[in-house]
Amino acid sequence: MKPISRQFRDFFVSLKLTVVLLALSIVLIFWATLAQVDLGVWGVQEKFFHAFFVLEKFPGTQFPFPVFPGGYFLGGLLLINLIAAHIYRFKLEWKKTGIQLTHIGVILLLVGELLTGLFQKESQMRLDEGETKNYSESYRDVELAVLDTTDPKFNEVVAIPQAVLADGGTIQHPKLPFQVRIRDYYPNAMLQMRDQAPNAAPAVATAGIGPRVALIPLALTYKTDERNSPAANIEIVSTEGSQGVWLVSPLLGMPQTFTYQGRTWEVVLRFQRYYRPFSLGLIKFTHEKYAGTEIPKNFASRVRLQSEDAHEDREILIYMNNPLRYAGLTFYQASFEGEHTSILQVVRNPSWVLPYVSCILMAIGLVTQFGIHLISFIRKRTGTA
Repeated sequence: MKPISRQFRDFFVSLKLTVVLLALSIVLIFWATLAQVDLGVWGVQEKFFHAFFVLEKFPGTQFPFPVFPGGYFLGGLLLINLIAAHIYRFKLEWKKTGIQLTHIGVILLLVGELLTGLFQKESQMRLDEGETKNYSESYRDVELAVLDTTDPKFNEVVAIPQAVLADGGTIQHPKLPFQVRIRDYYPNAMLQMRDQAPNAAPAVATAGIGPRVALIPLALTYKTDERNSPAANIEIVSTEGSQGVWLVSPLLGMPQTFTYQGRTWEVVLRFQRYYRPFSLGLIKFTHEKYAGTEIPKNFASRVRLQSEDAHEDREILIYMNNPLRYAGLTFYQASFEGEHTSILQVVRNPSWVLPYVSCILMAIGLVTQFGIHLISFIRKRTGTA
């Protein structure tokens, strides 16, 4: 009987393991493609590919259980299998140079996908002509911002992430002289004025605009052209007691204001912001259409890039297939609103170059291996003649 260490090694270098993992990957991709109709692109990525197992819930319960290996699990095993096979099976011979390069390219591709799933962040920057911003906003995640606006020169901001809001409970931040109690949180909701929703549930909010607004919970949407609008009822609790309950939602737009201990405070539920050490200002937005139609032909944004240290101050033209790359970020011309508003997609992906390197290595490897076999074949034919 083989030692356990030998059995363990043989399992990971086995070609049968490679075939099984590839077959399971095909099933996973096919299943995810069908599920994309209901879950959308983001939902499919999170459920099928950026997970170790695909989870489903028992009927009538909220208890999840694994039903199929996910992308991280299959990709991780494939990576281990490929590296182990190289160590124990392949020898460094010039005749197999092409195979070695091709396999290295595949390894880099798997590693690049893993790093992209772990570290890539996507957001957007909406700019009107003449407007300048030093932050981008998440398309999906929100945060509860509590701002001390007493000083006219600057605002002291405490941002509470969405995951904390979803957990509920009471939040005590060192910079806040009061507690923030999450009365309820809704991942997606619609707001209506109460005179237009006579059958709505009684208002939980007691301050701000909340008592005049009806909150209607909605199911989460995963469609690429739709956006979830979370909402929450938060209570400000101090040593003197409750200071009121506020209804907050990105749909409300403007922050709501209150005073406490002689200071002015604002509360707003907004899409999560990512602040940068530089700013972009939209100088001019150009929108071209095909003649006689409303179909976009080209849209471009002329922006001004300014860094905080004043070392960078220049104008750049961002248009389709010509993004701006700066400070580890890539700014794409993604969309627009009207004739004077540009929407830039902001992507942070530290491993963006790995897929290009891996594809080049695989191409060189395949061409090299074909060339080696071709030369060997020609030599044999020549020798035979």
